[in-house]
Amino acid sequence: MSASLPHRDPAQRAVAAPSDVLISLAERANQVDRMVVEAADSLLFPTVPDGLALAAVGGYGRRQLFPFSDVDLLLLCQNEAIPRDRKPEISAFLQRLWDSGLRVSQSVRTPEECLAVHDQNAELNISLLDQRFLAGDRPLFASLSKKFPRFVQANRDALMRNLVRLTRERHTKYAGTYYHLEPNVKDTPGGLRDFQFIRWMEQLRDADANRITAPDAPEELRQAFRFLAGLRCALHSQAGRDQNRLTFDAQDGLAENGQGKEVAAWMREYYRHARIVDRAALRSLELWDAQSSALFAQFVGWRSRLSNVDFSVHRERVHVRAPHLLDSDPELVLRLFEFVAHHGIPLSNEAVNQLEARLSRLREYFEEPRHLWPALNQIFSQQHAPLAVRSMHETGVLFALFPGLEQIECLVVRDFYHRYTVDEHTLVAIQNACSAPEGYGELLRELPQKGVLVFALLFHDSGKASTEASSGYTGHVEASLVAASEAMRRIRMPAPERDTVSFLIRNHMELSVAMRSRDLADPKAIQDVAHIVGTEGLLKALTLLTYADISAVNPNVMTPWRSSQLWRLYLAVYRELTRELSEQRIAESALGPGGELLEGLPVRYLRTHSEEEIAAHVELSSKSETKGVAMDIRSLDMAWQLTVIAADTPGLFARIAGTLAGFGMNILRAEAFSNRRGQIVDTFVFADPTRTLELNPSEVDRLRTTAERVILGKLDVRELLKNRPKPKPPSRRVRVPAAIRFDGEASAAATLVELVAEDRPGLLYDLASAISSSGGNIEVVLIDTQANRAIDVFYVTVKGRKLTVDEQSTMGEDLRKACTPA
Repeated sequence: MSASLPHRDPAQRAVAAPSDVLISLAERANQVDRMVVEAADSLLFPTVPDGLALAAVGGYGRRQLFPFSDVDLLLLCQNEAIPRDRKPEISAFLQRLWDSGLRVSQSVRTPEECLAVHDQNAELNISLLDQRFLAGDRPLFASLSKKFPRFVQANRDALMRNLVRLTRERHTKYAGTYYHLEPNVKDTPGGLRDFQFIRWMEQLRDADANRITAPDAPEELRQAFRFLAGLRCALHSQAGRDQNRLTFDAQDGLAENGQGKEVAAWMREYYRHARIVDRAALRSLELWDAQSSALFAQFVGWRSRLSNVDFSVHRERVHVRAPHLLDSDPELVLRLFEFVAHHGIPLSNEAVNQLEARLSRLREYFEEPRHLWPALNQIFSQQHAPLAVRSMHETGVLFALFPGLEQIECLVVRDFYHRYTVDEHTLVAIQNACSAPEGYGELLRELPQKGVLVFALLFHDSGKASTEASSGYTGHVEASLVAASEAMRRIRMPAPERDTVSFLIRNHMELSVAMRSRDLADPKAIQDVAHIVGTEGLLKALTLLTYADISAVNPNVMTPWRSSQLWRLYLAVYRELTRELSEQRIAESALGPGGELLEGLPVRYLRTHSEEEIAAHVELSSKSETKGVAMDIRSLDMAWQLTVIAADTPGLFARIAGTLAGFGMNILRAEAFSNRRGQIVDTFVFADPTRTLELNPSEVDRLRTTAERVILGKLDVRELLKNRPKPKPPSRRVRVPAAIRFDGEASAAATLVELVAEDRPGLLYDLASAISSSGGNIEVVLIDTQANRAIDVFYVTVKGRKLTVDEQSTMGEDLRKACTPA
C-alpha cells in the first residue's frame, strides 16, 4: 500500500485551503493505524503472549502525520525477555510496515525505561507526551498511561530543561532566525518544531498527577500552524519524500498553486506566520529562564532599579509606564528604544502590542521632516544598538520612521551565496559590526560616530527591491543611495554625517571587490583603493562595514583566511594613506587660485577640505602677511574649530595645543600641514565642556588674542598651563595603556610615529613638546580622540632626515613620560 495521501494533490490543498490540513493529517494517521494494526494482528499478536503493547507516539501519536514523515512506534514490553525471545515476530512485523512504504521509527522499551529521565535521549521522554494505544496488551499500556502523569509532575524541571536545551541547540544551528532564504519549515526557528515546543512546554508546565493536558493555542498561533503544516504536506507531496526545506524550486512550484501569488508575496506570508510562532517560542524560553534561575529574584531586583519615570523593568522586560503618552508624545518611542539600546533589555509583550497598535499614528507623525537624528544617533551609538534596531524592525516602528525600508522586509533575493532575507541580512550585519572581534573591534572604538556606521548598514542594501537591482553586481547601490537620501532628509541629518553615509553606501563593496579581483601585493591596487577612500577615518568605517556585510551573508563565509585578507588590505591602504601625507604633495601644475598657499601641502588636503574651506584658508593666508599669523574660530554643531595659518617655527604646534588646554578646552581632532613656503595650516576641533565660549562671547576674542601672542612668541604657553586643573583619572576598567610605534619605512622622508594613549586635557601639548624637546620636527600630524582614547599620527624628522634607532628610543621614552604626567 502506498504511503502517500489518497487525496487530490496535497500541494494544491495545502496552499489553496490550509484550513483542512488537520483533517488530511488525521486521515493519514487513521490510514496508517489500519496498516499497523493489520500487520500486528497477523504477524505479532497471534503468537506473542501478553506483555507487549503497541502505541503511537510523537506526531503520529497526536494524529498529525505528514505524508512521508516517520511513523513513530513504541513497542512497550513487560520485561526485557520479550523483545529478545520474540525477535523474529517483531522483525517480520516491522518488515511488513517498511514493505508497505512506511518509514518506521520504533523504540522498544519497558515501563521502567519509559518512566525514567533520559538526558542523552530526551526525544524519548518528549515523544511519550503524545502516546496513543494501537494494539496488544491494553492493561499494560493503561498502567503506563496512569503512571506517566505522576512521572512528569515529579520530573518536570529535568524534562523541561532537556527540552529547552534541544530547542536552543536547534535554534543555534539556524543562527537563531527564521529569515532564511530557503528555510526548513520543520526545524528552522518559527517552524513546526517550535510550535510543538510551545505545546510541550505547556503540557509539562500544567501536568498534574492524573493527566497531561495543554490549553488551546491562541487563534493566530493555530493559523500559523495550519499554514506551516499545509506547507510541509505540499513539500512532501512535491518531492515524494520527507522534504522539509523550502528550496527556491519548491517556492516556485508552490507559488504557482497559491492562488496566483508571486513568489515574493507568498514568501512574505510564510515569514509572517513564522514570526508568530517564533515570538511565542521565545516567550516560552524566557518564561523558563525566569522560573528556573536560582539567582533570578536577585537579578530582577537589580535590573528593576534601572526603571525611570517613563519606563519600568519587570521580569527582564521593558514596560511603558504610561502608554497613553505615546499618543501625545510620539518621540517617547525613540526614548524607549534608547533605553533598550543602553541597557540591553528587550521589550515586554505589552510594550510590543502598544507600539503595534499605534503604528498608523507613528507613520503620520514621522512623515513630516523632523530633527530626529540626535535621538536616533543615541540609539545607534549605544552598546546594545543591535537589539534596539531589531526591536524597531519587529514592532514595525522602523518602517514608520523609514518607509523606504519596507521594500526589503522579508525580501527573498535569489542568490545561492546568501542565506537570509535582505532585512535579516541587514540586522545580522549591524550585530556583526557591533560585536566584531579584536582588530576590527578596535576600529569600532576608533570611529567618531558609531551611529553613522549603523545607519549606513541599515540602508546599504535597501535598494535591492528595485528593478534595477538585478542589473549587475552593484545594481542596487544607486537605489540604496536614493532611499538613504530620503531617510536622511526626513530626520534632518547634518551634512557631514550625510556625506559619510553616502560614501559608505556608494562604496560598500569596494574592499570586497579588491579582495576578490586585485593582487593585494600590487602597489597600484593599494593606491587605487586609497584614492577611493581618501582618509583614514573613512577607511576604518568602510573596513568595519565590509567585515560586517560579508559576515552577514551566511555564518560560514567569513573564514579566517578571508578575515586576514581584509585586514591585510586595511593595513596596506592605511599605510598608503599615511605615507602620502609626507610624500605626495600638491604640485605647482595642479595649482589654481591661492596657489602659493597650496603648493607643497599634502594631496590629502584637497580631499579633506571643501572648495569653500580652501577659499577661506587662502583668505586667511593673505591676512597673515600683515603680522605673521591669522586665525579663525567658529562654532560647529557640537564643537568649536580653530584654524591657524602662520610661519612655521619649532614647537609651534605644541604651543597652539597648549593654548587651548590652558583655556580648558578638550581637543577632539587636529590636522597640521606645512607648505613649500614654510607656512603651517593647522586645524583644531575642540570641545568646550564648561560652555565658556558660548556663554561669554568675549572669551572668543580673548582666546584669539592669546593664541596670537603665543604663536608670535610674546607669551609663554607654560604660564597658561600653570593653573590648569588636574584631570580626574578614569575608572580602572577603561584605562588605556600607552602604545607607541615607530615606522621608518612608511615614508621616504620622515619617520612615522603612531601613538594610542589615554586622553586627558593637555595631552597633545605634552606629546608635541616631547617630540620637540627630543630634537624632532613635526612635518605632518593627524590627531583624533574617541571617548578616552587619543589616536595620534606624527611624521617627524630630525635635522631634515629620518630618526635613527637611538633617536627613536630616546623619543619613545619621552613620549611615554608625556602620556603619564605627574
